[in-house]
Amino acid sequence: MTRRALALAVCLFASAPAFAQAIDYRVLATSKTSTMEREMNDFGALGFKFASVMGGETAGGSEVVVLMQKGGATPEGSYRYKLLATSKTSTMQHEMSEAALAGYDYVGQTMFESAFGGEEVVSIVERAGVTGSQYVYRLLATSKTSTLQKELNDLARDGFSALGMTVGQTSLGGNELVVIARKKK
Repeated sequence: MTRRALALAVCLFASAPAFAQAIDYRVLATSKTSTMEREMNDFGALGFKFASVMGGETAGGSEVVVLMQKGGATPEGSYRYKLLATSKTSTMQHEMSEAALAGYDYVGQTMFESAFGGEEVVSIVERAGVTGSQYVYRLLATSKTSTLQKELNDLARDGFSALGMTVGQTSLGGNELVVIARKKK
């Protein structure tokens, strides 16, 4: 019995690397949201999935930087992406709703200095396979934290959960806190 246990332990230990799946990363950086969307879709078709986003000053200037990964706990398959960018929060609400109807779900957001001057809210939505979105989205934007807290609590009573928050200067409201929330349909 001891020999069997020892042999089983040796077999499991020797095969452990075969069970571990390597993670492969891609770092994408550009000053144009259209270029980022194209690059994300190119890598998404190869099985890379969105991991993180940030917008800001890099060595390359004002850029959107996206981290994508493949392997590890990332489900296999292909992914489609849309980058929604606007300085008008009402436009973002509309674009998020349209993306959800097309089967896309929110995965990240950041603020980004646009070529037109001023900052834009950039939301990234992802579609895995051909299934539709299970969510409805709401976007809140305000310059006052007390107003944001009240509006978030109102949304929470309606079943929404906050997903992400950014702060930046938008064309209409100056410095605004922007929160994207969702609930199941």
